[in-house]
Amino acid sequence: MKATEVLHNLGQSIWLDNITRELLDSGGLKRYIDDLSVTGLTSNPTIFDHAITHSASYDSDIRRLVGAGLSTEALFFEMAVEDLSHAADLFAPINERTAGVDGWVSLEVSPLLAYDAKATVREAKALHDKAHRDNLFIKIPGTREGGPAIEEAIFSGVPVNVTLLFTRDHYLAAADAYMRGLERRVEAGLSPDVRSVASLFISRWDKATLDKVPARDRDRLGIAIGQQAYAAYRGVLDSDRWQRLANYGARPQRLLFASTGNKDPKASDVLYIGALAAPNTVNTMPEETLLAFAEHGRVDGVIPRDGADCEQVLVEFGRVGIDVAELGARLQAEGAKSFDDSWQDLMKAIEAKSKSSK
Repeated sequence: MKATEVLHNLGQSIWLDNITRELLDSGGLKRYIDDLSVTGLTSNPTIFDHAITHSASYDSDIRRLVGAGLSTEALFFEMAVEDLSHAADLFAPINERTAGVDGWVSLEVSPLLAYDAKATVREAKALHDKAHRDNLFIKIPGTREGGPAIEEAIFSGVPVNVTLLFTRDHYLAAADAYMRGLERRVEAGLSPDVRSVASLFISRWDKATLDKVPARDRDRLGIAIGQQAYAAYRGVLDSDRWQRLANYGARPQRLLFASTGNKDPKASDVLYIGALAAPNTVNTMPEETLLAFAEHGRVDGVIPRDGADCEQVLVEFGRVGIDVAELGARLQAEGAKSFDDSWQDLMKAIEAKSKSSK
């Protein structure tokens, strides 16, 4: 049995953190669904920037859409919605079979809106309506300004993938925004069955500290952060507040482990997969990490409900000078800027292809 199947049978969803036109048209994504237990997909500006810049597959669409007079941003969303609608259709049987728990794809709002809650909600609604797919998450950053946007989108019935979470407190703020949206729906006599995931970024913690900690502490911080957030996640699900919502028909906002491709060449290429195995969660993997885990990965157990020794590990990092709260805030700000930069690069690449098509 492949390690991916073992992980799936344990109760963790495996999602692919990639999308390209070639992956869809070649049948590659369908093979991953059939052979590697992939049950969902995520995307972001960096992924689309790479896909469009390094491929001619989008050139004919760009020519056609330029001829229709679309702006660069509108042109991008036309192509992105087309790709993600195709992927959503491939995952639709899984979404139906799991009663909406699994089988999702994700599309991000413009990163330029990360600190503009009202504009974020407007775009989230418009993109979700445009796709006409029930199993499409709209990704909204879990920044301080993103909280009201997450709440409002959920209240409006838009499924949300909360992205750019780095700490337990970031996760708890995302969970609070999700529950506020659901509570407002209950008060308004609406169904609270609006789905969400909360995406916690893992590998950037270790990349940021590799040269700042003793050798014994290398590649331990990301896993500890993931375990700590998982303990908080189980606490949310056990809370009276959540149990009241569940009584009205709400479904959990699942914890999703993101950025799980290892960035340390000295460590295992599947470092974050087996270590963060846990039921009723998601791990979204880069393509190379998915293939590596299928080939030589192992699952030896699941994260304990209390997060194992994560608190002791975090204390150790404090002793060697790592302020986890400060670093988490910095990583979130850097992550938002990174997506902003990728968005700008993406817009420039489309503009360049648009000019060459005239």
